[in-house]
Amino acid sequence: MVAFESEVLSKLCSQDQLELLDAIDQLRLQGINNYVSLPQIIVCGDQSSGKSSVLQAISGVSFPVNGNLCTRFPTELVLRRTPHVSAKVSIVPSDSRTESEQASLRGFQEHLDDFAGLPKLIDEAKLAMGISTHGKAFAKDILRVEITGPDRPHLTIVDLPGLIHSPTRQQSASDVELIQEVVQGYMNEPRCIILAVVSAKNDFANQVVLKLARAVDNIGSRTLGVITKPDDLTPGSDREALYLSLARNQQFEFRLGWHVLRNMDSEKGTSTLGERDANEAEFFRKGSWTGLHSSHLGISNLRTRLSKVLLGQIAAELPSLLSEIDEKFKACQLQLETLGQPRDSPDEQRRYLLHLSQAFQALVTASTSGSYNGEFFEDAMTAVGYKQRIRAVIQNLNEAFAEELAKAGHFRAIGDFESTSNLGASLKPQQVTRDEFLNHIEEVIRRTRGRELPGTFNPLVVVTLFHEQSQHWGQVARQHVEKMWRAAGRFLELVIDHIADRSTSRGLKNEISGPAMQRIRKEVADKTAELVAPHQKGHPITYNHYFTETLQKVRRERDSKRTARILRNFFQISDTNDLTSVPIAHPDSGDVAMWDIQSLVTSLADTNEPDMCRFAANEALDCLNAYYKVALKRFVDDVAVEVIETKLISVLHDILSPLGVYEMSTTLISRIAGESEENRAEREQLTKQLDVLRNGLETCKRFAGFRASGDSVFVSIKAAGNSPMTGDYDSDMESLVKIEETDTQRERETSSIRSPPISLEEPEPGPEVELEPEPEPEPESEPEPEPEPEEYNSSPRVQNKKRVWRAGKITY
Repeated sequence: MVAFESEVLSKLCSQDQLELLDAIDQLRLQGINNYVSLPQIIVCGDQSSGKSSVLQAISGVSFPVNGNLCTRFPTELVLRRTPHVSAKVSIVPSDSRTESEQASLRGFQEHLDDFAGLPKLIDEAKLAMGISTHGKAFAKDILRVEITGPDRPHLTIVDLPGLIHSPTRQQSASDVELIQEVVQGYMNEPRCIILAVVSAKNDFANQVVLKLARAVDNIGSRTLGVITKPDDLTPGSDREALYLSLARNQQFEFRLGWHVLRNMDSEKGTSTLGERDANEAEFFRKGSWTGLHSSHLGISNLRTRLSKVLLGQIAAELPSLLSEIDEKFKACQLQLETLGQPRDSPDEQRRYLLHLSQAFQALVTASTSGSYNGEFFEDAMTAVGYKQRIRAVIQNLNEAFAEELAKAGHFRAIGDFESTSNLGASLKPQQVTRDEFLNHIEEVIRRTRGRELPGTFNPLVVVTLFHEQSQHWGQVARQHVEKMWRAAGRFLELVIDHIADRSTSRGLKNEISGPAMQRIRKEVADKTAELVAPHQKGHPITYNHYFTETLQKVRRERDSKRTARILRNFFQISDTNDLTSVPIAHPDSGDVAMWDIQSLVTSLADTNEPDMCRFAANEALDCLNAYYKVALKRFVDDVAVEVIETKLISVLHDILSPLGVYEMSTTLISRIAGESEENRAEREQLTKQLDVLRNGLETCKRFAGFRASGDSVFVSIKAAGNSPMTGDYDSDMESLVKIEETDTQRERETSSIRSPPISLEEPEPGPEVELEPEPEPEPESEPEPEPEPEEYNSSPRVQNKKRVWRAGKITY
């Protein structure tokens, strides 16, 4: 064991700050890090890079260090300064363990009054995790080592297994993947400070840890580099110069900078930690390393830096951590509300279903009426949000049905017609000319003649022609109703999934909504067939004056088109509708006159048809077209009202009603709302999560007033002369935002009178001079600061402040 220099350490943490560190550790111990990322320092590096030696030097306690295989599991080291020396070793089991394994590992808790037995205790913990020579090589479980004493720093740090480049006999490919997965999992946590350990024995460009750190922290805002084994470099060599450049932050730039340690080499024999520190100090007093600033050298300074970094990170992340815990807490509450109260008895189950039925009817009524308010309705521009708005779906599908029927509902189409129907080739209208259609009608008239006079037609001809022309209606309507039924089914599933837990949702779909929707499907199909039947088998009937108006209009249009065609051919003009007159020479005098073409068209419209059979066919076609338009409009409205609204939409509300729940048998109630083992386990997990998040929320609120502030790293708002926290989350967060704005403005004002920016380049090494403390001069006579390597605090508010020598002391 080694005695630390406590004079500096005692300035790092006030009692409030110590309580904050303990609170964060307690939250981690409770498992809140399974739900939110907590601020912490993680030690990462390639295998045999010296990570465990760094941990040993930081803690002042001898850990098992092996030259071949070091850390086999994440080790959480908790250091606290207390009057009494103690050590406690426990295991935090991985979530991937079974419940029985987790309970067994949690039972491993050992206390020591000194550190002599710590290595043996750690070996026992390995066996408890199942790590042995012939067993598995690595584990995801966390070994938690808590060390207290009067000369310990306030620090919590996590040592991770060393990254392996390739499998060996002792370490399989699965071990390589497992370690990388564990390390990357920690690195990906946005609030983690990465302590990237690089061994000077190897080329740093080939060390995996730097690549992984850069991948998750591409701007280097939360990475602190540590160079170990500098004594393996040949003095004055190119490799030593390269590592000196790395230490000056010139190769891999990290905002937290770099630090250099000389650890004791286990291959050269054992030594005490005191001897290790003495050898390190002697090493850095000579050679090229003296050109680096002393604050970036040695284990004592690293402890100081790490304590400041951790405290600064916690202070900077507290507001966002509080916000995230609050968000997760509310989400957990909502999930528990969805599960409802525990329901073991039939009465509890019926009461639960009554509550669900009320929520079901409220959502169905809101959506079918087009009132899309409430948390159920997501963004309308998403697929799910659109399906939740059933009235919008109904309107759009009905309009599409009317358009489809108008385009592709008729059997024959006169003229150049390009169908855009999505109903298949068999339902596309046959394209015919008017003469071809008239020829077909004449044939029908000849085959169905009765006692009608020449030039007239049997009314049954229109019946035959209409049945033939509307034969696609049934299939178009059936496909439309099927689409609407499926849309309603998807909507009900979304409603049920929203109001009920997974188990009850399955029960409601299988026992209630599913059978109900099948009954509705048959009813809408039967009603559709009922509406189609009169148009396929009955006699055309209408008392709508629109029929006669349409008939006259059709006749006028037909005569106008025939006459216009004659005129175009006679006068060799392209379009009579675009011309009101055309110049024509008089046959006798030769004078050119302007003739009114439109008047001529109107006059020619009175031309008689000499062919009586053709005349009758024209009349029959006009009647067919007029009646078809009237019947089409009526059919579209009938399907929309009598099928979609009456038989489908209006009954959705009653699929799950309080009266229906009241009349359900006890057996059916139990099948639907009986709580499954899956639900019980989920409720237990959510309840546990809610308790952890609630404790975390209360803990963080107690420290919501801490913020970054100069040398003290962070102080409470009360200590800074501001109002203390009220305990109300929204008002406290508003206060914190105002304080942030005030700090930012103060920094801007101060920066305008500061010294010029400090160069990142190292000064030339010179003789060591001890600076005697002297009073700090007045601001106007303040000397220019000397260049010194830039060091950043992890807090966003202080990361641009530089540590400089000023009047014999380090300031920001």
